This record gives sequence, structure tokens and C-alpha cells, in this order.
Amino acid sequence: MRGSIFSIQRFSIHDGPGIRTTVFLKGCPLRCFWCHNPEGLEREFGVQYFSNLCIGCGECARECPTGAHALVDGLHVFSREGCTGCDGTRSRCVEACPSKALVLTGRLVEVEEVVAEVLRDSPFYASSGGGVTLSGGEPLYQRDFAAALLSRCMEEGVHTAIETAGAYPWSWLEGILPFVNLVMMDIKHLDGAKHLKATGMDNGAILENARRLSHTGLPLILRVPVIPGVNDTPGEVSAIRDYVRLLRDEQPAGSSLSFELLAYHPLALDKYRSLGRENPCERLAPLSGDRMLELEAIAQLDQD
Repeated sequence: MRGSIFSIQRFSIHDGPGIRTTVFLKGCPLRCFWCHNPEGLEREFGVQYFSNLCIGCGECARECPTGAHALVDGLHVFSREGCTGCDGTRSRCVEACPSKALVLTGRLVEVEEVVAEVLRDSPFYASSGGGVTLSGGEPLYQRDFAAALLSRCMEEGVHTAIETAGAYPWSWLEGILPFVNLVMMDIKHLDGAKHLKATGMDNGAILENARRLSHTGLPLILRVPVIPGVNDTPGEVSAIRDYVRLLRDEQPAGSSLSFELLAYHPLALDKYRSLGRENPCERLAPLSGDRMLELEAIAQLDQD
């Protein structure tokens, strides 16, 4: 069983409880304009070019079979239109680059290869209550690989979690739940039209999946990435809060459901540049600390 990933991040403390290893899977159905991981949107592999790392040696131009790389007046020029990505799993230009200015947007991996990487930090999981988290992209877009990976980690006694947008049929999620200890799901907006405008898809499947998931009794964290101009008003946050309250009230006894806001940060500027894409959020300013505190107060489930 193989899957395509674009990163494995060790010692993560923001992707679930305790110290975790986060595995980022490629492919996502949404096109949120604020995406922090644009290299994970497509299942296919491509080449990122970090111009600040380029030393102008020309090794990439000598190795490229299609002429996508060239030195012009001593400066590197990358013609993305001419890049075929070689065979999609390795790239001669990437392998030739001595300064790591060229990077593949992902790699194919075996389940056991990832499990071995995860198990390196087992002592930290045990001491902190951590484990492994599958993120992306959207991990359920490679649900067979994700299920196999989570199952193996669970067999090794590792706590398992997924970060998901929920934009897929319920059967996809239902099939993976036996191998998951915790689900973290985004709720970006309750208004279907506004959700469609911001992400490229409506929110019908997402809200239905959140409802069904809340009835399973599996620990669930619903999260709102607070994006200026999208869902940052008190009315929008309170509407999502009321929806989460309804889900909580309908849950089986003893279930665990929590709700949190995630502040937007402009973290992906260099990634967009490396992919030759315009960053839609280049001029989008994060909310102030005071504004986030105001919205967090509204988001409290046990207060009016």
C-alpha cells in the first residue's frame, strides 16, 4: 500500500493532544483561498523553486531533459510550462540541485515506511499523551492508504487523529473511523453560498458529516479558521457556535465535543512563490489580538 505525502512533521504540538507526528497527505477537493499548504492541493507531483536558495550553478539546466531550466545572464530561469515533472516521483533537476532550491511537492511512500518514522518518537507520545495525526491536503482523499496507516499505528499502540475538512461522502469517513481515536474537523461557514465563494464547494456534506460524526461518540473537535472578510463577524461566529451547541445537545451521553477558533496567519507566502502562483492573501492582514479575544468569548459553548 502506497500513498502520496508532502511532509512528515515531528514534534508537532498544534495537531492534537500531546507531542505528535503529523503526516501531510496530498490532494484536496476544496480551494480555500487562504490555504497554508498549496503544495498539497494536487495529488500530482510538481517542482517548487525557492529562488533565494539558488546559487546559479546551472546543474539543473544540464540535467533537465526538456529545457525547463536555463541560465540567462547568470540567473536561473524556470519555465514551468516546459516542466514535465519527469516521472512524477523523482526529478533529475531536484536531485542535481546542490543548494536545495528545487524541491518536489511530494513523494510516494509505503505504509511501513511512514509507520517506522512515526514510531521513532513513541517515548514522547507516551509521556505527553500524543500520537500521530493525518492532515493535508485532505487525508480522506487517500482513504485506503490513510486507513492502512492509521490501523498500523493503532496496532503499535499509537494514539491516532485526523484533521479533515469533511467535504466528501459520509461513507468515506465512516470507513476510517475504526482506526481513529480523535477527529478534528473544520467548520468554515454555515452559509452555503458564502462557503462556496470562499472554498469552491458548498458546505452541505461538511455539515452532514459533522452531524453524523457527533452521533458516533468519537471524540470530536470542531474548528473555525477565522479568515478576515469570510467568517470574522460576531454574527457568523455565533451562528457556528449555536450549530455546535445543537450537535452537542444531541450527542450520546459521555461524548466529547469541543469547539475552537484558529486565527489566520500569513504563513504560506514563500510556498506560493515557489510554485509560481499568486498568493490571494498577500495583502490580507490577520485580525488583532483584541478582535480574536472578542470572537473567542462569543465562541464559548457554555455562555450566552
